[in-house]
Amino acid sequence: MSGLTHFDNEGKAHMVDVSEKAVTSRVAVAEGYIRMSAKTLDIITKGTAKKGDVLGVAQLAGIMGAKKTADLIPLCHPLPITKVALTLAPDAARPGIRVEATVKTTGQTGVEMEALTAVTTACLTVYDMVKAVEKGMVIEDIRLVLKDGGKSGRYEAEK
Repeated sequence: MSGLTHFDNEGKAHMVDVSEKAVTSRVAVAEGYIRMSAKTLDIITKGTAKKGDVLGVAQLAGIMGAKKTADLIPLCHPLPITKVALTLAPDAARPGIRVEATVKTTGQTGVEMEALTAVTTACLTVYDMVKAVEKGMVIEDIRLVLKDGGKSGRYEAEK
């Protein structure tokens, strides 16, 4: 099946057996954005959103999202995550919020999906907390920026 590891020889989906893979330190970094009006960004940065601290709640939601990835993505392995860190940075030029997640583990498979889920969950939480102000926000450009560790080594996205 063209080298896709989540399919068996008959083309059926299955969870990859990682039991023979080496335990190594692994890290993944993902990023994404939620684009909004300058007015909505101002409400977030001034801390005047009716639901409270938008960036603080979104940061916690991203951490929780990373920890729940195996519950959401059917073929992901549950992993012993050793670190999840999120930064949410206002970007007046876009305007919007840039979200970056770093996830680490020591295990037999990588944490790319956990980093991507953390970013997505944080962006969705920002949307939820200020949707009463603006429904037209756009979540965009979610991508893997860095992955290191394991057999396939290091990957860095182009800037």
